[in-house]
Amino acid sequence: MKAAKQAVKQVGASGQISLGKEFAGRTVVIDSSTPGVWVIKTAQTIPDSELWLHHPKASARLDRALAAIDQPPVAADLEALEQLLCRAPAEGR
Repeated sequence: MKAAKQAVKQVGASGQISLGKEFAGRTVVIDSSTPGVWVIKTAQTIPDSELWLHHPKASARLDRALAAIDQPPVAADLEALEQLLCRAPAEGR
């Protein structure tokens, strides 16, 4: 485990503070549980439109789809498929 590192920084006139070049361009979360105490953590954000990918059901479906890519193709029995489709009730007609 790394030892805690402490630094003294000055908040500028515009209210900004520099964390250093190693954090340039990074997204951070700032927690302030009590006045004058800030906990700054680096973070990665997920766009709202991609959040569904991280739900367990969607993730499991994606895992199955990715695993299927590595499987060799199997010949389809088109006659059996046609019979199955003809027996299915016609939906939406």
